[in-house]
Amino acid sequence: MKNLKTIAIALFVAAASISVNAQTKKIDVKASTIKWVGKKVTGEHSGTVNFKDGAVVFKGKKLTGGSFTVDMTSLTSTDLTGEYQGKLNGHLKADDFFGTDKFPTAKLVFKTIGAKSTDVYTVTADLTIKGITKPVTFDITVAGNTATTAFKVDRTKYDIKYNSGNFFQNLGDKTINDDFELTVALKF
Repeated sequence: MKNLKTIAIALFVAAASISVNAQTKKIDVKASTIKWVGKKVTGEHSGTVNFKDGAVVFKGKKLTGGSFTVDMTSLTSTDLTGEYQGKLNGHLKADDFFGTDKFPTAKLVFKTIGAKSTDVYTVTADLTIKGITKPVTFDITVAGNTATTAFKVDRTKYDIKYNSGNFFQNLGDKTINDDFELTVALKF
């Protein structure tokens, strides 16, 4: 019985020291930004989408984790105004794009993190859009209470095939690139 108590105390102390070393920092969803760019044969559109919540995890000064939820209903174009902005926003939220009525959030969860250089990490994460989860890999730079990254996402992997030249023939100047670009700035 005495040995069992000693083992239990040792495990408790070990678990406590591990949790003390890891520090979870919630992101400031108002100050953190996601900007997107979608390109097509005849030009491009750009805009923003907001975080719902998120956090990064550090062990000392080393990035060791992260998880983020994006409010897809906040998706908006910033390169258009008025009626044209409303039409594009409506189409992006419709089922042939992000289907925000059925899928109001997207999620990104860090899976592996490797140090690339001082304050720069290579992250492989699970990205879930429209209920479909696929891996994405990107570099992220951490400086103080901020982190930044930019990467591309292949929309067709998430069943967003509208006007994709890889799925439809003879689209001509109606073709939309499969990749869209994200630029993310986190404040925590």
